[in-house]
Amino acid sequence: MKRLLGLAAIMFVTSLNIGCSSYLEKTIKNNPEILFGAIKEHPKAFLDTVNEAVELAKAEMSKQAMEDEFKNRKEPAIDESRAIFGPKDAKITIVEYSDFQCPFCTRGFEAMKEVREKFGNKVRIVYKHLPLDIHPEALPAAQYFEAIALQDHEKAEKFHDMIFENQQELGAKKEKFLDEAAKKVGADLAKVKKDIKSDAVNDRIKSDMEEAQKFGFNGTPGFLVNGVSVRGALPAEHFASIIERLEKE
Repeated sequence: MKRLLGLAAIMFVTSLNIGCSSYLEKTIKNNPEILFGAIKEHPKAFLDTVNEAVELAKAEMSKQAMEDEFKNRKEPAIDESRAIFGPKDAKITIVEYSDFQCPFCTRGFEAMKEVREKFGNKVRIVYKHLPLDIHPEALPAAQYFEAIALQDHEKAEKFHDMIFENQQELGAKKEKFLDEAAKKVGADLAKVKKDIKSDAVNDRIKSDMEEAQKFGFNGTPGFLVNGVSVRGALPAEHFASIIERLEKE
């Protein structure tokens, strides 16, 4: 019965109509009422087996997708003059495409903190911008970040951290919060206000968005770990597994 339910689950998940060689498989194909009866008599066991089969299928697909990513790495543009978190000679470069108002990007921010704590100077992060239309304060925050970076990279990084650590205030207080954050990190607010309108700031944001779209990042956050794509706010352990594999190359 367990094998019957297992086979039923696999057939249900895959929905494949292929030639079967075993006697049991042929019997089920020719007498589907046996399968239906087994499911009715043991619905919980069937659903449990379906869930197990789904998880196994997802794991196998994820594994294959990761192998494909390692074989087909992307090459983002890295401007060494922009704000970079971590040593510029780090072996591992994580390019992050993010939105300052996106709650999932806050999870990405937390994951990156854990990654930096674990790997230290082996890792650097290039924060790039993908402000979404559904987050009206994301673009202004990106402009403030880049304007502050024109003054001082360390202040820009502190501003970045402050925004994600107080993201709800960004939505509630909007420009007032951005002004407060800029002052707290020691930026010249008058210069920031001028530079947020500059080509240097807005062309950089536009370029980041175009690159993200070129690589198929339509939502946030998205990451490239030495060119290997990571889509979504995955835990730090996922990034660690990629980095540890890259270190062995």
